[in-house]
Amino acid sequence: MLESLAARFGSRLSTALAVREQHGRDESPFDVPPPDAVVFCESTEEVAFVVGQAARHRVPVIPYGAGSSLEGHLLAVQGGVSIDLSRMDKLLQIHAEDLTVTVQAGVSREQLNREIRDTGLFFPIDPGANASLGGMAATRASGTNAVRYGTMRENVLALTVVTASGEVMRTGTRARKSSAGYDLTRLFVGSEGTLGVMTEITLKLFPLPQAVSAAVCHFPDIASAVNTTIQIIQMGVPIARCELLDANAIRAVNRAEKMTLREAPMLLMEFHGSEASVQEQAETVQEIAAEFGGEAFEWARTPEARTRLWAARHRAYLSGLQMKPGCRAVTTDACVPISRLAEAITESVAEVDASGLPYFIVGHVGDGNFHIAYLIDPAIPAERELAESLNSQLVARALRLEGTCTGEHGVGLHKQGFLLDEAGAEAVAMMRSLKRALDPHNIMNPGKIFVL
Repeated sequence: MLESLAARFGSRLSTALAVREQHGRDESPFDVPPPDAVVFCESTEEVAFVVGQAARHRVPVIPYGAGSSLEGHLLAVQGGVSIDLSRMDKLLQIHAEDLTVTVQAGVSREQLNREIRDTGLFFPIDPGANASLGGMAATRASGTNAVRYGTMRENVLALTVVTASGEVMRTGTRARKSSAGYDLTRLFVGSEGTLGVMTEITLKLFPLPQAVSAAVCHFPDIASAVNTTIQIIQMGVPIARCELLDANAIRAVNRAEKMTLREAPMLLMEFHGSEASVQEQAETVQEIAAEFGGEAFEWARTPEARTRLWAARHRAYLSGLQMKPGCRAVTTDACVPISRLAEAITESVAEVDASGLPYFIVGHVGDGNFHIAYLIDPAIPAERELAESLNSQLVARALRLEGTCTGEHGVGLHKQGFLLDEAGAEAVAMMRSLKRALDPHNIMNPGKIFVL
């Protein structure tokens, strides 16, 4: 197989150890041998050729975007070929009048918003990392704006997919709705590369808001911040972003980004709309926050001030890792009904505080989604075991509260047992049946979501 790939791709096929190691490591705590080869594709036809060869030789293929996944999605657990889509970075069609855009899968979310800025539109899904849109679709990502604009599930209209046999298939249209047959687009969104390789994606766009304002507010404890969030949502305030950072996360951000934020639980919020509506939203939120002890309400009205605040939030993960040099993070991203959010977070915080393990919390709390990163020394197995135990308790609590084991990271390698707990044996068996039907030789990112 490598001979045929080398003949087609030349220097864009690599078996160099450094390249393979780069494509065999993500932000998860797993250590897995790298793929056997990496091929850099530049078109759907090239991806189809690689997958066709892989199907013929029964070789696993693993799609690779930006390498920012957190649950082991891109790890070559059964060897095989990593298909790097980062060079598929073109905007193919912009239909500003219909508020849609079609892109290649390697386009990053930041690149997309740069290139469509002059249309007066933007793509709101913001998972924090500058992830590829293919990877975001594969994991059904969401992020900071999901409370207002939804997730990738709601914002992907159509796909071009290379199937496990190497054929090219298109799902969906640019129409905003359809009742035609099975919803194959939604089947592939969130499939984590286990059913096919997404190479082109058609997305919804949104008008840039007339006015944008951001604010921070500090609280005496996490429960007060979370209860403020619950009240904001229950009152129907159309807040665009509502992010929680605990004192540990802020301490890390201050140190890494040379900021001077108060080191106490903080909500970082953003309001979109007309000048009048933004002002009204902000005033309502300020009143709610005051009821729960919120203070030091500070505004960031200029683009520069907002950018600095959100850059700090987006770098909170990397800043947090610097709290314990040389550490790895075991992360979770449970999501619960908004009314149960305070219970889920406060009980989880009590557990990790009692354990003595370093940690920090960030969360898209406006939609009930939160993350705890447990910081471990990879050379001390007992720390990894403790972190996984805490993670298991947290996820069990989320499921008991009728939530989910993963709000946006996906299952990957890390949460396969939790998926069974959440969905049940019958549902997982149906997922396996779909996998076998679409990928009978199990070459598409095998070992992820569940084991056949």
